[in-house]
Amino acid sequence: MERRPMAGEGALGSAPSALPEEGLSSAGRSVRVASVAALGGLLFGYDISVINSVVAALQDEFKIGNAVLGFTAAAALLGAAAGAIITGRIADRVGRLPAMKLAATLFFVCALGSGLAAKIWLLVAFRILGGVGIGVASVVTPAYIAETSPPRIRGRLGSLQQLAIVSGIFLALVVDWLLAGIAGGPHAHLWLGLPAWRWMFLADAIPALVYGTLAFTISESPRYLVAAQRIPEARQVISMLFGERNVDIIVNRISETLRREIPPSWRDLRKPAGGVYGIVWVGLGLAVFQQFVGINVIFFYSRVLWQAVGFAESSSFAIAVVTAVINVLITLIAIALIDKTGRRPLLLTGSAGMALMLTTMTVVFASAPVIDGKPHLGGASGPIALIAANVFVIAFGVSWGPILWVQLGEMFSNRIRAAALGLALAAQWMANWTITVTFPALREVLGFAYGFYAMCAVLSFVFVWKWVPETKGVALEDMHAGLLHEDKPTTGST
Repeated sequence: MERRPMAGEGALGSAPSALPEEGLSSAGRSVRVASVAALGGLLFGYDISVINSVVAALQDEFKIGNAVLGFTAAAALLGAAAGAIITGRIADRVGRLPAMKLAATLFFVCALGSGLAAKIWLLVAFRILGGVGIGVASVVTPAYIAETSPPRIRGRLGSLQQLAIVSGIFLALVVDWLLAGIAGGPHAHLWLGLPAWRWMFLADAIPALVYGTLAFTISESPRYLVAAQRIPEARQVISMLFGERNVDIIVNRISETLRREIPPSWRDLRKPAGGVYGIVWVGLGLAVFQQFVGINVIFFYSRVLWQAVGFAESSSFAIAVVTAVINVLITLIAIALIDKTGRRPLLLTGSAGMALMLTTMTVVFASAPVIDGKPHLGGASGPIALIAANVFVIAFGVSWGPILWVQLGEMFSNRIRAAALGLALAAQWMANWTITVTFPALREVLGFAYGFYAMCAVLSFVFVWKWVPETKGVALEDMHAGLLHEDKPTTGST
C-alpha cells in the first residue's frame, strides 16, 4: 500500500505508516508494531536484573552498609511506582508514542548516570530516574499493544511484554558474565579505566537507544488518535493495522465509547461494585497478587535457597541463568496457549500450581534447622525444595507472568485505560518493593515467608474465580457491554 502523508504528522514524531509495509499483512504489521513497543519490557527487565550482579562491587566501591545497599537496590522500584502513577495522564494528554520516547530517554540517562556516578547518592538518584522509565514503559506498553492488536491475536501480542522482560533479565545476566569474564571480575578495570561493574550499567544505553529510535518508526495508537480528534490519521492507522474493511465502523465505535464514558477521576475508586470502575479494583487485585505470590524472591534471593540445598556460591550464576532460560521458554508456551485456552483457565491453573509448590516449600523450610542464619536441608528435603521452586517458576511463567500484562492492557475501557493501568501498575511496583525489601528479614524463618506466599497464591485462585472476567476474543469496545463473562468471541471489530 502506498504511504500518504497525514495531517499533523511529525508534530509528535509519530509517522503512522513509517514502518515498511511491503509484503506485510495487517496481522504482520500488528506483530511488528507490538514487538517494537515490547522493547520497553526488555529494558526494564535488564534494568532491574543488572543491580543483582553489582551489589558486592557497590558495597566495596562506596563503603556502604547493608541498609543503604538495600535501599539502592530497591530504589528503581520506588521510581517505577511513581512513573506508573503519572503515565496515565501523560499518555492521555500527548499520546502513547511520546510516552515510549520519554521512557527510552530515561533509560538512556539512567544507564549513563549509574555507570559514571561518583557518589552513592548520585547512583540512587539515577536508579530512581531509571525506575520512573520502568514505570512509564510498564504502563504504556500493554495499553499500546492492546490498542493496536486484532482480537484474535491480542493475547499473544500482549504476552510479548513478559517475554521481553524475562529476556531482559537473561540479557543482563549474560552481559554481566561477559564483562566480568573479560575484565577478570566486577571490580577489575575494563575500558577507559572504568571497572567492569560500571560497564554493566553503561551497556543498558545501547538497547535504550535502539528502543528510542524504533519508537519513531511505529504508528500512534488509533484509540488515542480518535480521542484526540485526529480522525484522518486514525483511519489510516486502522487501515494499516486491521485492513481496509470496516474502517468507518471501527472509528465510529471507538468514538461512541469515548462519548459514552466520562473522564476518569480518583473519586471513581469509591465505586467498587460493578460497572466500568469496578473493573479498576479487579486490575488492582491482579497487579498486587502477581507480586505477593513471591516470584521475585526466587529471582532476587535464590542464592539463599540454593545454598541451603547445598550448592556452592560459585554455582549461583549458572542456576540463575537456568532459571532465566526456563522463564523465557515457559513464556513462549504461554504465548502459544493464551489465545486458545483463554486468560482465566491459565490464571486458575497457575494459581493452583503455585499454591501447591509454595506449600511444599513451606513444609520443607518450616522443618529445616537454621544454622548461622541459614536453613539447612538434609536428605530428600533439598531436592524437593529445588524441584518445587522451579515448578513454581513454571506455573508463574505460563500464567500470571504474561497474563497480567495482557489483562491490564485489554480489560479497561478506552476512556480509562491509561489511567487505570497507571494506578494498577503503581500498586504492582509498590507490592514488588514490599516483597523485595521484607524478604531479607525473613531469611531465618523461610517457612513463615513461603507460607505467606502460599496463602496469597490460594487467595489469587479465589480472586480469579470470583471476579476476573474472560477477555479472550472480545473487542475492546465491547469490554463493558455485558460480554466480559462470555466465552464466545466478538468479531467484526478491533
